[in-house]
Amino acid sequence: MLYGILQIVFGAFFKIFFRAEIIGRENMPKDGAVILAANHMSNWDPPFVATFLKRPVSYMAKIELFENPIFGAAIRSCHAFPVKRGAADRGAIKAAMQVLKQGRCLGLFPEGTRSRTGKMKKAEAGVGLIASLTDAPVVPAAIIGTDRIFANGGHFPKLKVIYGEPMHFTGDRKDKEQLEAFSQAIMERIAELKEKNL
Repeated sequence: MLYGILQIVFGAFFKIFFRAEIIGRENMPKDGAVILAANHMSNWDPPFVATFLKRPVSYMAKIELFENPIFGAAIRSCHAFPVKRGAADRGAIKAAMQVLKQGRCLGLFPEGTRSRTGKMKKAEAGVGLIASLTDAPVVPAAIIGTDRIFANGGHFPKLKVIYGEPMHFTGDRKDKEQLEAFSQAIMERIAELKEKNL
């Protein structure tokens, strides 16, 4: 229920104040397991990339966010689950796989953390690993403008999110180089979507 309410609130917020433009929403499968992979520049990215989709998105969130009982309960009710940063967190990977096994949408930021400069970082192998273990398609999403929200004394930039066509891992899931290459291919596709829509 909270998720639906927040979708309405954020949807109006992004549309009214930031003239949000949504492109390629039809590329998101209507049902079944899917990974939504986006570039990451701002704390606004998770709600922005999920708000305009018809199906809920479950995010990994840094474990520190769950330490506040009220906020932790709120983001749990919005389908988020904790992950330890800076270390291989098998628990988080298992939780992510469980989301996909239930036929839900998993939201990931392949860079692992926010880019402070707006330039995309190299992808970590995690998204490729999870895709390979679950056979879930990956929908790349390019976010434009969130790094400028309330910057420079209260700037209201035009925001865009572009959802690309699903990508599938077809390599050897035991080959680390292939997993890393697939993760990087996702980031390259996001970069292409971003460049075409600037």
